[in-house]
Amino acid sequence: MTGTSTRAAVETVFRIESARIIAGVARIVRDVGIAEELAQDALVAALEQWPESGIPDRPGAWLMATARHRAIDLVRRKETYARKLAEVGRALEDVPPPEPPEPDGIDDDLLRLIFTACHPVLSTEARIALTLRLLGGLTTEEIARAFLVPEPTVAQRVVRAKRTLGRTGVPFEVPGGPERAARLGSVLEVIYLIFNEGYAATAGDDWLRPGLCEDALRLARVLAGLMAHEPEVHGLAALLELQASRTAARTGPDGSPVLLADQNRARWDRLLIRRGVAALERAVAATGEGAGLGPYTVQAAIAACHARAPAYRDTDWTTIAALYDRLAAIGPSPVVELNRAVAVSMARGPAAGLALVDALADDPALKGYHLLPSVRGDLLARTGRTDEARAEFARAAGLARNERERAMLLERAAHPAGAGSDAPAGTGTGTGAPGGTEAAGGTEAARSAR
Repeated sequence: MTGTSTRAAVETVFRIESARIIAGVARIVRDVGIAEELAQDALVAALEQWPESGIPDRPGAWLMATARHRAIDLVRRKETYARKLAEVGRALEDVPPPEPPEPDGIDDDLLRLIFTACHPVLSTEARIALTLRLLGGLTTEEIARAFLVPEPTVAQRVVRAKRTLGRTGVPFEVPGGPERAARLGSVLEVIYLIFNEGYAATAGDDWLRPGLCEDALRLARVLAGLMAHEPEVHGLAALLELQASRTAARTGPDGSPVLLADQNRARWDRLLIRRGVAALERAVAATGEGAGLGPYTVQAAIAACHARAPAYRDTDWTTIAALYDRLAAIGPSPVVELNRAVAVSMARGPAAGLALVDALADDPALKGYHLLPSVRGDLLARTGRTDEARAEFARAAGLARNERERAMLLERAAHPAGAGSDAPAGTGTGTGAPGGTEAAGGTEAARSAR
């Protein structure tokens, strides 16, 4: 194997194993920043040694062992840890040699890392950047490119996040008791946000960023495997599986968005749909008797309604509208109301939906939110008020930050009666996270106002 191919192999293995290595080392040093540095040291050692010695039979185990040995050396060098050295050594002796990771399996250390990276002491932006860095294995350059922010900004977020975790003494553990529910909500929100930015990019030239969707979906699957008794974990996994199933049909050959009504459902991924429906069933089964479904599970149920419809005309809008009623009761917000209005318009007619949208016109949370005039334009067009619809689509285009989305809205402004409504697909809690609903007015990914 050539030096170039060996380097590529090392980098591939590290990308796959890095989160597990960082998690395992963090349990020893109790600091995710130091753990990441030690994992990087192991990568450098592999790049130096493998071209000469060859790639080990179990490269992931080699990297893990190297990083752990360096962690022990670090502990030995720190006098303040001297008294704990024997305890650390005994703990390590009790740890069996790492086995090659199963495709969908992960150890408890990774669960600790997930909760640490998503700790609410960090800002939302910091949690997202740190999660993608430590758990997704993305470089700061890749994260910056995905979110269209300068690389130094991402690097600063990651560095500050690690410093904050160390300064505030955030424990490297999975919380228990009442704290667990609140902390789990933070974890789910981060995964949700990562997926949504990939599902319908906020800004830039690309409508989709599939890599972010894949990272979020992988994390959701890992979490569902580790927290099988948490219904909302399965609810989020179901939602992401079902939303991701439509990826291939959501853009045309030139990358422009394709409305839900116009999508070729033969291109929907049936395996992801089956996985999503199965996860939804697990979420419902895990919900305690007498307990209401959580917001992610309700959104997944909405997405499942779309997935089960053989054609757009077969969509069960009455059920979707009822599910949005339930979602609004769980967590009322202007974004949920906007998406509920779309569902109502499809179930009861555009006039009924328009009345709900008009009631949101002065809501300060939706000021500057391009999907409000987009939805209103669609409903006006469906009621025959073409000139008003044209003005609303033009206003929506002026507010949109994504170039593909803006172009589509300008096309709607030029031909307001030309396209049919796009419809809610099952996301959009309005909790401060971007939504992800396929909303009326010619755009997907209804987002809560920021």
